[in-house]
Amino acid sequence: MSNRFTQLILIAMALGIVMGTLVYNFLPDSRVEIAADVNLIAMLFLRLIKMIIAPLVFATLVGGIAHMGSGSKLGRVFAKTMGWFVSASFVSLLLGLVMVNLLQPGANFPGTLPDKAQTTGLPVSAFSIEKFLTHLIPTSIADAMAQNEILQIVVFAVFFAVALGAMPERSKPIMGLIDDLAHIMLKVTGYVMLFAPIAVWAAIMATVSKNGLGVLWKLIVFMGGFYLSLLILWGILVVVGFVVIGPRYSHLLRLIREPLMIAFSTASSEAAYPKTLEGLNRFGASSRISAFVLPLGYSFNLDGTMMYCTFASVFIAQTYQIDMPLGTQLAMLATLMITSKGVAGVPRASLVVIASTLSQFGIPEAGLLMIMGIDTFLDMGRSATNVIGNSLATAVVAKWEGELKAEHELGPDDVVPSDAVPGDAVPAQ
Repeated sequence: MSNRFTQLILIAMALGIVMGTLVYNFLPDSRVEIAADVNLIAMLFLRLIKMIIAPLVFATLVGGIAHMGSGSKLGRVFAKTMGWFVSASFVSLLLGLVMVNLLQPGANFPGTLPDKAQTTGLPVSAFSIEKFLTHLIPTSIADAMAQNEILQIVVFAVFFAVALGAMPERSKPIMGLIDDLAHIMLKVTGYVMLFAPIAVWAAIMATVSKNGLGVLWKLIVFMGGFYLSLLILWGILVVVGFVVIGPRYSHLLRLIREPLMIAFSTASSEAAYPKTLEGLNRFGASSRISAFVLPLGYSFNLDGTMMYCTFASVFIAQTYQIDMPLGTQLAMLATLMITSKGVAGVPRASLVVIASTLSQFGIPEAGLLMIMGIDTFLDMGRSATNVIGNSLATAVVAKWEGELKAEHELGPDDVVPSDAVPGDAVPAQ
């Protein structure tokens, strides 16, 4: 079924490109309406994903933490996870900075630059430390779940799970319900993912129908440089994976190819969350660890987005011929390390981060107008990269905690039941 599903996703992507190109070229008067109609299918799929994210995250995370044991273990896992996230973010930001300086995609920019006085309409005031800390704590868990605020759900789930662990006798009935809910939500996830190929076709077709592939040529140097940088980042992540996990890391790459394609074609990391979680469980990572690390990664470990922030910011400075000494660029990197962690829940987060950073360094925010038209195509690569980064982080933390099943403990097809719940015992390696 896994191979067949992968084939269906690939066919859907190819079909979407072909049909979208035909609509763009031969139905120019109707392409906007057709794109909107087709995109509705993709939006319905994303709403299905949003529908299951909150209960799935809550059930698996509460069960995982409650079964984790002592509070000291939770603290240790959290420290290792955040240490990895900060290190990965620094590497991603630094790589973007190095590549944009080497490639100089904004030098001698042939296009017309937007007037410096133009505004993007982005909520550049969306970030502040105060707002981030306030956003971190939910005023109501019901509201957090209704809004799919993953970070707020994680905060409440941690408190709830620690309380369950502190009352082992009283919590037994509730733990049974939590484990059953996790089983049920993973089953529901399986049903929802059956619609993924149709959604992939719709998302790709809608994007190409509306914009055409020709729009990519307007900023081909910028896009080419960015995707080359993404490939290098992928290479770094893969090398690190083989160093830390060993040769069997190649199997994890095979297991996450489906969420990779889903994230790429829908330009949504969130759409890939259920399949990524399933792939990590099949790989042998303890569901206790994956249920804890993966949701945190969706707020703090967006490697593709990190790299884009420095790459796009310096690119805009280059187009306006604004000199940025090394010290200024390093200061921008340090600023992005902080600001990029505080936009969880902000729509179009990467653009908001870049817009707010540009203003701090005297770079025209209007420069973003050049790349906003192709942002969907860029977001496809960023989303896929985020999936690789978060799956690697989860596997590495599981390895460090001795909660990654040894290869000989897996079946001939490396199948760990996809409906495994956080309470399942996972032998230490």
